[in-house]
Amino acid sequence: MPSLRADVFVALPIPFKGVKGVPDGVWSPISCTLIHGEREAVLVDTPISIDQTEELIEWIEKRVPGKRLTKIYITHGHGDHWFGIPLLVRRFPGVQTIATAGTIEHMKGQISPTTFREFWTAHFPGGQIPEQTEMATPLGPSNEFYLEGHVFKAVEVGQSDTHDSTVLWIPDIKLAVCGDVVYGDVHQMLAECTTRELRAAWIASISKIEALKPELVVPGHKQPHELDGTFHLQNTRSYIETFQELIDAGAKDAEELSREMVKKFPTRFNTAALNSGCFAAFSASGSAP
Repeated sequence: MPSLRADVFVALPIPFKGVKGVPDGVWSPISCTLIHGEREAVLVDTPISIDQTEELIEWIEKRVPGKRLTKIYITHGHGDHWFGIPLLVRRFPGVQTIATAGTIEHMKGQISPTTFREFWTAHFPGGQIPEQTEMATPLGPSNEFYLEGHVFKAVEVGQSDTHDSTVLWIPDIKLAVCGDVVYGDVHQMLAECTTRELRAAWIASISKIEALKPELVVPGHKQPHELDGTFHLQNTRSYIETFQELIDAGAKDAEELSREMVKKFPTRFNTAALNSGCFAAFSASGSAP
């Protein structure tokens, strides 16, 4: 059986327009992983914008000339990890987009008229996001598929920076492509983890990845220079634990929590993502759970 190779494309940060009192900012870099054998390839996740996806397509053509892209696997429902699908489907005829049932339900919510218009196109106006004409096909009950005889397993871990998150596990090369369950040196988005219990659930998801005993770990958001390795697991866990510890220590408001997190993690990119989580953590009364 031929061996597999893997390459990672990092879509660079792009600016977004602030809405509903949120200031303008930049969107964090997005990782897209290409796993390939002798003749075929599988892509995991896509970027958000037309320009980013066109850069990804050019990169794929250079990385695997003569190989056929057969599948695109989506790790979770957030639109910034799959809105590029229509461009890829047009460029690579016959490619199939697949995901778990939970991810697909989340994807459908992301393109509901309200969410797509009031969040995504409001943040990225002027036709930056492709028209959404494609939807993933659900995996079978085994949550497995194959590339040239190698099994690819979708592991449903649950909570990450959002619900119904998965990790794509390729045991033959001990590779875990982790979507937003794992972050690199980028501020983690905790806006959907508004309680102690949800933050603990994210940590539990990281433990599920560790149980696989991977040797290669690809974060969903990372800076381009970063190596893909198992150290990202503990770093992601430590970030969540520190966030909770600062709340427990008495951070009085979102601004103080953000300042203290930046002190603890000075090299992490994109405080806009951090700030969204800090503000979400505090209730209207000014306290956080």
